[in-house]
Amino acid sequence: MIWNSSIECMDRGQLREIQSRRLAKMAEYVYHNTPFYRKKFQEIGLEPGDIQSIDDISKLPFTDKLDLRDNYPFGLAAVPMSQIVRIHASSGTTGKPVVVLYTRKDLAMWAEAISRAFTAYGAGKEDIFQVAYGYGLFTGGLGAHDGATNIGASVIPMSSGNTQKQITLMHDFGASVLCCTPSYAMFLSEAMRESPWPREDFKLRVGVFGAEPWTEKMRVKLEETMGIKAYDIYGLSEIAGPGVGYECECQNGTHLNEDYFYPEIVNPQTGEPLPEGTFGELVFTHLTKEGMPLLRYRTHDLTALHYEKCECGRTLVRMDKILGRCDDMLIIRGVNVFPSQIEDVILRQKEFEPHFLLVVDRVNNTDTSELRVEVKEEYFVDEMAQMVALQKKLEAELRSVIGIGFKVRLVEPKGIERSSGKAKRVIDNRKI
Repeated sequence: MIWNSSIECMDRGQLREIQSRRLAKMAEYVYHNTPFYRKKFQEIGLEPGDIQSIDDISKLPFTDKLDLRDNYPFGLAAVPMSQIVRIHASSGTTGKPVVVLYTRKDLAMWAEAISRAFTAYGAGKEDIFQVAYGYGLFTGGLGAHDGATNIGASVIPMSSGNTQKQITLMHDFGASVLCCTPSYAMFLSEAMRESPWPREDFKLRVGVFGAEPWTEKMRVKLEETMGIKAYDIYGLSEIAGPGVGYECECQNGTHLNEDYFYPEIVNPQTGEPLPEGTFGELVFTHLTKEGMPLLRYRTHDLTALHYEKCECGRTLVRMDKILGRCDDMLIIRGVNVFPSQIEDVILRQKEFEPHFLLVVDRVNNTDTSELRVEVKEEYFVDEMAQMVALQKKLEAELRSVIGIGFKVRLVEPKGIERSSGKAKRVIDNRKI
């Protein structure tokens, strides 16, 4: 099924005309409404009128996460805060979150984008969605909720966690579509098997999984254990959360909603645009956003784009599965985690040396994270109660700053291996 065939199946020549008009309008908009971009334009001698078509996009300056951090919280707003109706945020490279702002029009655009995804998965107004992404500052919960509401479906706003209740209501309410991270879906599949009800008593038929990387092997396992068709959904908070891209029934790449979010692939080192089909860094430019539009935002995701028409009939560009990132970000239980964040928290505590090792694994289909931290000699004592208190203190601080729990293991002085080169901070043992 197709939600908006006039856009999703549009002739690419017509689509480029729309993109060209919108980009020219956006260049004028940010120049006059966002001081940050006006300064960027002036620094490189660029006038808004220099942007006449989508082919001129390479003239525009890049934006990266550091720019969002430096303009925390509302420095990139393009409208007065009286017009902002939603504020979301995600983890940044420090304790400060990366903030994103939405007007009413922005929320309607986002709901339209997710509606295209849900319809591609075969969902409609007869379905009951169980949204088990986290609600709150994370974009997953409310984004999926608004998209499901927009297609006329019923929504169970479960949020994440409380697994036994998830299973009970999934059964009792007859949920047919599940939205959550793939790792949590694996946990739910086990809980379903251990529940009082046989699998055939559940009405679940579609899984919408995103917010963390997962493989085809995991897709097959989810489909077999839950009796569903599993689909990937792509998004990032800075651009729009889930719904930036989606799979169709062919599952031959991720269609990107390029009438709203224009994608490019650039060389991660030089920033130069790369030819179609070449792997490189994914970059997005907002074409319609009002509240906080971004130009050429560098995602650090590594992928390739393909423009030939899909067998499903859609002409929207298809993105290959993300191969990795050109920075050191980890995704643990759907949350972006940077080693620099952890280091920042540790360095605030007088009891610890700046030496640590994060070991990430997957146990019973759930991400685990053990943080081994070296204690300064004067604070490393034999008194168990003191060491437990120190451990709990650091665990609480990490959860407060980063947003997820870490199991802290305190290590004796010089217990973390030293390196004459780049220190190894992370061991990721996950095999999805």
